[in-house]
Amino acid sequence: MNSPAHDFDVIIIGAGASGMMCALEAAKRGRRVALLDHGHQLGAKILISGGGRCNFTNLGASSKNYVSQNPHFCKSALSRYGSAEILELVKESGLPYEERKWGQLFFKCSAREFVEFLRVKCEEAGVLIFLQTSITGVTHEGRFEVRTSKGVFAGEALVVATGGLSIPKVGASGFGYELARQFGHTLVKTAPALDGFVFSEGDVSRFGGFAGLSLEVQISCGGVSFTEALLFTHTGLSGPVSLQASLHWSKGETIEINLLPGMDLLDWLKREKAKGATKSPRGILKNLLCEFLPSRLAERLCELHNVPKIPLPELSEKAAQPLFENIHHWRLTPASTVGYNKAEVTRGGINTDELSSKTMESKKIPGLYFIGEVVDVTGWLGGYNFQWAWASGWAAGQVV
Repeated sequence: MNSPAHDFDVIIIGAGASGMMCALEAAKRGRRVALLDHGHQLGAKILISGGGRCNFTNLGASSKNYVSQNPHFCKSALSRYGSAEILELVKESGLPYEERKWGQLFFKCSAREFVEFLRVKCEEAGVLIFLQTSITGVTHEGRFEVRTSKGVFAGEALVVATGGLSIPKVGASGFGYELARQFGHTLVKTAPALDGFVFSEGDVSRFGGFAGLSLEVQISCGGVSFTEALLFTHTGLSGPVSLQASLHWSKGETIEINLLPGMDLLDWLKREKAKGATKSPRGILKNLLCEFLPSRLAERLCELHNVPKIPLPELSEKAAQPLFENIHHWRLTPASTVGYNKAEVTRGGINTDELSSKTMESKKIPGLYFIGEVVDVTGWLGGYNFQWAWASGWAAGQVV
């Protein structure tokens, strides 16, 4: 660890993906940079993402993959530092990576190796890194002064890269939001996102016994739809499709689930009846549905809709219609999402109307910058949030 130095051009609070990127870019321009973090390691979220392999970007990342009060804000940074640019840096590291579905890129080695690569790059560029450094206060009178457990750091520019409230076990806190308020910024309401749903009390009694069941479904919420794997838990719904939908959900809203996307059960019933299904037990609707749905789930749905246990040729379309409607349009109102302890990101944050989309600089306080998750820009599941971290950090690093 380098010995402390207290006078800098740029002070960056938060040594995650956005903070390290900003530090590296600013130092490459000859700026004297201090990178501070209260944790004991760099890139805490990088290290735990993707089971330790880190989904570091998505090849298809664009503004349409982000949620923000101002959906245009992220365009500038993403257009100048996109997936191609971070991929070049990864290639420079020499670390192996792979493309998975939907354009997601993961390391084939431990993400710790990439964090180490970034650390070396930063220090070679002249960045001084101060870990386990708690901050007790920040003032601004011409220059920024950051009071810490390792002394006072002074600089003409201050970059806030502290992240959001999600996953407090890696050090997440509301410090960045508090600092924003201190300097007159407003916040778009925050909420846990990319975390799954908790059933209401009634739905727990009906569907709480299916923990571990998984199937591909479509969930529609907030005007968007996602089709991916759904996982039942003891208390609700998880899996990639639930995480994606949670980003667009607000408490009190209803989500709609199509348990058999791409299939029309009423048409299927007509075809099966036309075949003259036999009167064997397998000809009962519940048993036939088990070809498409987990058997326990098919049985429960038939029970809930009082579907007669009669051979398929004798079952009327009218008797089956309520069940089919529920399978294709299962509407439920979750009690909540799982919460910040499990949420991958925090939706909302610092109001982008008060920041420059080109530089991430505050429009209220010259020299003050906000980057990464602390800003009201939240990406879908699949590497989009890391791409925003790299892009926003890079944008600020060109000017601080």
